[in-house]
Amino acid sequence: MSWTFLFLAGLFEIGWAIGLKYTDGFSKPLPTVLTIASMIVSLALLGLALKALPVGTAYAVWTGIGTVGTALLGSLPPRSALPASRSSSAASWD
Repeated sequence: MSWTFLFLAGLFEIGWAIGLKYTDGFSKPLPTVLTIASMIVSLALLGLALKALPVGTAYAVWTGIGTVGTALLGSLPPRSALPASRSSSAASWD
């Protein structure tokens, strides 16, 4: 169950990282509330996962899911597809 919590925590980390863009400096109420809620859920799930997993492993997996997911999803809007040149190297991303 701890791995499930950790995976879900990583997904919520992606949610709040992407959500930050839409808060417009925390001036838009709905995106701000959703982003803060994602932050809280992500950290709560990480905390539950840490009950059974080593902190180094859990943190590495949590940040890895968040990093990869944010990089992939962050490159999509408003584009409809991920260009091959952007998927091959993070160094070439905007």
